[in-house]
Amino acid sequence: MGSSKLALAALLAELAAFYGLGHIESPDLALSAYLAAHAPASLLLALAVYLLIPLARSKPRLSVLSLLFCCIFFVPVLGFVGVLVGALVRHLLPRLEAPSRFSAVRLPDLDIHESSQKSGAGFRQAGVRQFLKNERAPVPQRLRAMVALSHAPSRIGSPVLRELLGDAEDDLRLLAYGLLDNREKRLNADIHAARQKLAACRSDDERGRVAQQLAALYWELIYQGLVQGDLLDYAVGEALRHTETALAALREDPALHLQHGRLLQQMGRLDEADAAYQRARELGLPASRVVPYLAELAFARRDFARVRALLQSMQDWEGLSRLEPVLKFWGQA
Repeated sequence: MGSSKLALAALLAELAAFYGLGHIESPDLALSAYLAAHAPASLLLALAVYLLIPLARSKPRLSVLSLLFCCIFFVPVLGFVGVLVGALVRHLLPRLEAPSRFSAVRLPDLDIHESSQKSGAGFRQAGVRQFLKNERAPVPQRLRAMVALSHAPSRIGSPVLRELLGDAEDDLRLLAYGLLDNREKRLNADIHAARQKLAACRSDDERGRVAQQLAALYWELIYQGLVQGDLLDYAVGEALRHTETALAALREDPALHLQHGRLLQQMGRLDEADAAYQRARELGLPASRVVPYLAELAFARRDFARVRALLQSMQDWEGLSRLEPVLKFWGQA
């Protein structure tokens, strides 16, 4: 039954109570008849008004209903009329308070991803790093964060995974080791296949192409941070050796000269690296690919004036969002 029907029934019951009060001659009997009709009328009106109260303000239910009933029952005329008028005014007049522009929402769980394919998009790289290093975080969520990290580029993910090799949790250590080992095995398998292909080459041009591929694979081991210590020195040496083999056949390849310069710089042979970078520029490699390495080389030589000059020449270049903090710093230096 709706609130309007309850209110109408309450009004009829109250009118019946007043009718009995005016037409029964015995005062005691008239009062008893009035109260007998007034009590259900008060209850019906209390229920009708309660249904009009907003849900957020209608609890505790029993207390609110009791308060309404007492106001109506114990103040016979004014209570009934006052509550009825108040309910009508509250229902018919527009709301005086401004509507809220904000609504409460449930906080999402830490891992909002439903599949491993989406898991790489939910964590920022810095956020994953800090979360994985937080030993107070739940282990299952740290494992999911590590799975998310596996979708990041190896250059970013491998150093973080290597840090987790010393974590206190066995599951995290094993997963980190497995991810690193799989990446290294894939590259080593490609290197093994390329070495066999190199041994079977007949022409110098073919040998140069395969050597270039082999040097790039060794460079990936270095770039992704999958080798350290003596293995790093070995990978750099092998990459340099195969790069020079490729250069013997492909002297006019600017990308090879750039790679040659990066390997020489990695080994600390700065003058030779500078010459390789300059040769790459002479062969037509865009300045945007060479100048950052020249600036890095100048910084290693502590030639800060040249660093500033090189980086200031890049101020108007587009697509350098990753270098923007460096350019801003040296532009103000």
